[in-house]
Amino acid sequence: MRNIKLTIEYDGTNYHGWQIQPNGITVQEVIQNALAKLTKTKTQIIGAGRTDTGVHAAGQVANFLTDSELSSDSIRKALNSLVPNDVAITEVQDVPQDFHARFSALSRTYRYTILNREFPSAFLGNTAYLFPRPIQTDRIDDVCGALIGKKDFSSFQRTGSERINPVCTVLEASCWRDADLVYIQIEADAFLRGMVRALVGTVLKLQKAPDQVGQFQKILDARDRSAAGPSAPAHGLSLITVKY
Repeated sequence: MRNIKLTIEYDGTNYHGWQIQPNGITVQEVIQNALAKLTKTKTQIIGAGRTDTGVHAAGQVANFLTDSELSSDSIRKALNSLVPNDVAITEVQDVPQDFHARFSALSRTYRYTILNREFPSAFLGNTAYLFPRPIQTDRIDDVCGALIGKKDFSSFQRTGSERINPVCTVLEASCWRDADLVYIQIEADAFLRGMVRALVGTVLKLQKAPDQVGQFQKILDARDRSAAGPSAPAHGLSLITVKY
């Protein structure tokens, strides 16, 4: 059996997240359905990250086992002809048998996109959160610096999450502006359910605080979701890359 690695991008607007579930169509489901048509065999794919409903990806990674003799390039072309237009397979590679898209990952990078102006965009409505009030990117970048390191992120974990260990190591975090777009990007060895959206909502709320870094540290130390700000909407979030 061959172990095949897929790199995938998708617009998550029309999907109930990555992982197969009973209440709606998911990205994993449409790719598995395409693989079944291609290989004539029911095939399970393993994803690197379980993106939520409405969340996008520029560099999701998945792997699956197959006895197909099709070349990697042929698999890529065939899958792209079978999946919907809002999903694209950008790369297909043969990888070692012990490669696992989720457990072999060293880090994942998520980016949150904010459209910071008073009026919406006809093109970015599905991928950027419209925030009409001024954003001080330098102050948010200061808070991003406080994220870096190994910390307990319980205050930013979705209530009811099944994850037992709330400790994650943030490797990089930053905020920057490009014209009307503001980006908040975080790379970590692991993420809690809803963590990035909760962090974004909190730093937006804290940007006018006299001591925003100190206030953020108090929220972090509370280890209580009710201490943090509201979660930012899902449609601004994208999984950018997975490192191995």
